Amino acid sequence: MSHLPADCINEIFEYLDEDKIALHSCLLVNRLWCKSAVRILWRNIWNFPYSRTYIPFAIISTLISCLPDESKDFLSKNGINISLPITKPPLFKYASFIKILSFSELDNIIQHVLENKNFITSLSLDYNKHLIAQEIIKMFMSQTSSLKRLEYYLNSCRVIPFNIHFACFPGARDCLKNLSELCCNSDVYPEFFYQLSQICRNLHSLTIEFQDFISNGLADFISLQNNLKSLNLSSYEKDWSNITPALKKISNTIIKLKIDVLESNAPTSFITSYTNLQELTLMGQTPFKELEYVIFSNLKILKFHFSNSRDEILMKFFENNGKNLEELNIDDIDLSLSSLIVHFCPNLKKISSIHMDNNGCVILKLIFNGCQHLESIKVSFYDYGLKEKKMLDYYLKEKEMLEIVSKYSQKNFYELKIYHGVPSNLQSKDLESFLMSWKNRIPFIPITLINIRDDSLNLPLIANEEIMRVIEQYKKLGIIQKFKVEVLFE
Repeated sequence: MSHLPADCINEIFEYLDEDKIALHSCLLVNRLWCKSAVRILWRNIWNFPYSRTYIPFAIISTLISCLPDESKDFLSKNGINISLPITKPPLFKYASFIKILSFSELDNIIQHVLENKNFITSLSLDYNKHLIAQEIIKMFMSQTSSLKRLEYYLNSCRVIPFNIHFACFPGARDCLKNLSELCCNSDVYPEFFYQLSQICRNLHSLTIEFQDFISNGLADFISLQNNLKSLNLSSYEKDWSNITPALKKISNTIIKLKIDVLESNAPTSFITSYTNLQELTLMGQTPFKELEYVIFSNLKILKFHFSNSRDEILMKFFENNGKNLEELNIDDIDLSLSSLIVHFCPNLKKISSIHMDNNGCVILKLIFNGCQHLESIKVSFYDYGLKEKKMLDYYLKEKEMLEIVSKYSQKNFYELKIYHGVPSNLQSKDLESFLMSWKNRIPFIPITLINIRDDSLNLPLIANEEIMRVIEQYKKLGIIQKFKVEVLFE
């Protein structure tokens, strides 16, 4: 690999984007690897796993070492002298690689360093944090050529970390002009939105968390967006009705909408004007009845989580929109709902999720027989009041589930997702029997197995070593395309 050209190495390293530890190791191999890895590593440095104290300190000390002399002098005059482990000039302008800027994560890392390095001055912690952040953000604005994502959320103390008017810093216009994603709270100071409105009018994605009040600049900022594609709104018993006129103004461009609210009377009537939607996600207590008769002719993906929608409302919605749906995600599809799905949504490719209770196997057969184009399905095993005698029931259901998938799934099916809210007691011989049966399918498509567990339940990732041995064996044979473990955080 050391003889590969730089563009090949860059492409390979892109696959390590989520593996910060591996990317960091690549920095130490040679200069070519270092140049390729550092660009990807610093693109989103904020999601680096910093359970150890030295990692946030390395990030902050590196950024401070890159500050211009006037910023270093400014911090020094205010009594802020963070000792740097490196005395040589930095190899790169690390700030120029930044594509994602998270104010809350910057706040957390600076605080982590100041507290764990016993940094003591006569001034308050918040004051010191503000000064350090101000100089670092000023450097970002001048050196980052094209920021892609900006996160301006509350920190863990529910306080805006820095009211820094960064849009006025030198270089801010070039830094922010191509911004495509903004995530923020509704109560950011108005100047934040007024200043961004002059620079950022071509966002593709906007995420808003509604707080106790809505900034005067938010509605204008939304109205000025020319090509907004994705909109995410969350509210926890907050009133945001006064910006719904602005939300209606951008209805023609929105193709992806996600709403998560706790109040059943949330002002969501504006959704009826979003007739170009391709993906709709409704969580919490988002009202659904007003959408009963709306036709979304382009809707491909529909997701419900913790919805109180009744079957009769969904029946009318499916009657109008079900034929075009390709992906459906509804918590715990029961027998009556599965009948509606089969009748009105024949072109589904992905379904989630079927709870493997007493009717689970019946529902699974019904779905497979009725949805001829199905490619992926998610099933769930859980019982929060689990008794020991139930373990045998779950083993038998898991075994029967695999038999149904093998026998009844259609020719395009390739992905099985299994959520475990209880320990899996599946035997290796039963998994091997399923995989041998899968091998004989015509036409044959290698299967992808995804094991999902709830992190809050502290369950093992996989049942036992014998199961893993079978999985590895059948991966080598090409029968399993991919095996993946996903952790569901609660």
